[in-house]
Amino acid sequence: MDTPDKKTAADDLMIETAFQELINDYLKTKHRKKIEIITKAFKFANQAHKGVRRLSGEPYIMHPLSVAKIVCNEIGLGSTSIAAALLHDVVEDTDYTVEDIENLFGPKIAQIVDGLTKISGGIFGDKASAQAENFKKLLLTMSDDIRVILIKIADRLHNMRTLGAQPANKRYKIAGETLYIYAPIASRLGLNKIKSELENLSFKYEHPEDYESIVAKLNETAKERDELFTEFTAPIREKLDKMGFSYEIKARVKSPYSIWMKMQTKHIAFEDIFDILAVRIIFTPKKLDDELNNCFDIYVAISKIYKPHPDRLRDWVSHPKSNGYQALHVTLMGPKGNWVEVQIRSKRMDDVAEQGFTAHWKYKEGGGSEDEGELDKWLHTIKEILEDPQPDAMDFLDTIKLNLYTSEIFVFTPKGDLKTLPQGATVLDFAFMLHSQLGSNCIGAKVNHKLVPLSYKLNSGDQVEILTAKAIRIKRDWLDMITTAKAKTVITSYLRKEEQKQKEEGRKLLEEFLSKENIENTDANIMKLCRLHGCENKEKLCLEIGSTRITLGDNDKNEIKGRQNWMKFLRIPFVSSSATKTEPNKTEPEEPAEKIDKKKTMILTADKIKKRYVIAKCCNPIPGDEVLGYIDDNGKVIIHKIQCPIANKLKAGYGNRIITTEWDTHKELSFTVPIKVEGIDDFGVLNKITEVISRELEVNIKKLEIESDDGIFRGTIYLYVHDVEDVRTICNNLQKLENVKSVTRLDK
Repeated sequence: MDTPDKKTAADDLMIETAFQELINDYLKTKHRKKIEIITKAFKFANQAHKGVRRLSGEPYIMHPLSVAKIVCNEIGLGSTSIAAALLHDVVEDTDYTVEDIENLFGPKIAQIVDGLTKISGGIFGDKASAQAENFKKLLLTMSDDIRVILIKIADRLHNMRTLGAQPANKRYKIAGETLYIYAPIASRLGLNKIKSELENLSFKYEHPEDYESIVAKLNETAKERDELFTEFTAPIREKLDKMGFSYEIKARVKSPYSIWMKMQTKHIAFEDIFDILAVRIIFTPKKLDDELNNCFDIYVAISKIYKPHPDRLRDWVSHPKSNGYQALHVTLMGPKGNWVEVQIRSKRMDDVAEQGFTAHWKYKEGGGSEDEGELDKWLHTIKEILEDPQPDAMDFLDTIKLNLYTSEIFVFTPKGDLKTLPQGATVLDFAFMLHSQLGSNCIGAKVNHKLVPLSYKLNSGDQVEILTAKAIRIKRDWLDMITTAKAKTVITSYLRKEEQKQKEEGRKLLEEFLSKENIENTDANIMKLCRLHGCENKEKLCLEIGSTRITLGDNDKNEIKGRQNWMKFLRIPFVSSSATKTEPNKTEPEEPAEKIDKKKTMILTADKIKKRYVIAKCCNPIPGDEVLGYIDDNGKVIIHKIQCPIANKLKAGYGNRIITTEWDTHKELSFTVPIKVEGIDDFGVLNKITEVISRELEVNIKKLEIESDDGIFRGTIYLYVHDVEDVRTICNNLQKLENVKSVTRLDK
């Protein structure tokens, strides 16, 4: 057994070794070598965190050291950021203040540490509103200094790498937050490698069995992929050598998370995914000015070796993505009759793809880049969103999420100016992107000189002329026609202001009515009117009056003054004679509210599901699904699938309300599950399907919808099942039928 002295000595050696590794990594970079400030920050942080340990048991200082290494090696930042990373938890976790940091390390490092301190508590805090508030602080600070968010992403990455030490409910919360917020931000900043790792780690902790299954299958098929890669690239290498290029060719294997997402969205098996392997050609241009031309030279050369897919050329070279990404993507028919995607990029483009905007600074003296204009535009949009207060935490997160797009289209103004929009953007989105007033007065557009409505979805290459009319005003149904954050922000802001005006008008009309009828303006009288009109509170009542959906009159006067109104009798339901014989005061005794310990796993028994818990309709989980619980405002526990999109939002916005759950129903309950079946239409095929379900498996069918078209049948069968095991048995048995080609379970 180690003595305390031995343990301390071992810790000191581990800490010193990690610090030396950081210094060695920093010395290999192209940054100016400011070792003194990094050493000073390390010594200060090491002393401040002395004696404190993480949940994993290692000394706390190992966390800031790991974050600093990520900042240095994987994001490519310099001494100021490395020092700030080492100090990022000092103000929050010790007695030192931001002023102390400023006195010792100067205003710039202090400003970054202050920004990191403001956002560290909230995302992990206990109140949902505080989470959203602190996320706002994160984005505001990011607007002032982009390094704050870059260090925060490094901090999150290390927390995800060590997430195994956290209890299960915390793992769900942190993994959900990472998928919903941090991975999209990393993607938006061009940190593709980090984004991919964040997604994979979230997947690993949320769905450990699925993750292990996919990793195992990737390992099993690795030899086959290696052989395909060698065979596919051999003639390409020969051609590039003849052309005199300095290059390297890498195999890129689709990440487990990307594979799983494709399996979920397309309802296909691992074996049916054919784009697991992609090939990257990374070259050094013969001359710097020839970089773009060289990409197309290589494309033409390899297209003569393998036939290209006519619809799968993606030119991110001429029109870079808004996160700075540049490459030429082409899909070629490989030697074994399978499509292989090839990504052609220069060494500079590859660095940008891995390290995002920070990589630009390596290639432009003075630390700037023309591509920073795109980043500035994005940050400006973030500021616009922040200027408009979002009352609800989830609304705010959703609005930000809209702005974290990566799939883009390029459209032109009538004058030929190129504009970037998210895929799926409409005419209305484009109008608001150009100017808020233009969007507010938009009545339609001419796309490629043809008249189209507001809801028309734009495509790359469209030329768009916005049509306006001053009399037009924003409408609520516009929210269903937009996909961009700016459009949503302007529309919701306008609607809230209009609603406020209507409330004020309603309040004025209500007061005038009460005064005219000599009725006291008391809470009791107001509540009588609320009950009469089905309004939950005075605010809603005033809104309804102000919008003229309610007109106050005699009924309202009689309701308050207690006079009989013959209209009320029409609302009284007839009482049956059998009902009158029941004991008037006999009611079901209410069960006492269950005390929930968020740190413990909640067991989902049949009895509790029937009486206390609610099965979420958005994802319809059944026993055997990986699930979690969410405690709503009324204290009810809603059961969601872990991968449910709604659950992902809840994990990000209300992580403190998430609890771990486990099924224990023993086939006592039945659940309705839709099964999608597809195959070749033939005489008696439906009879065979129903025979397998009803006779062989003795499963009851609730509903059956089926259609046939050009010899192909598609159908959805709603079945009563006990658990996932039943579903698996049904799918496997149906799959064995001769003409059935695909059987998948649907969420809805």
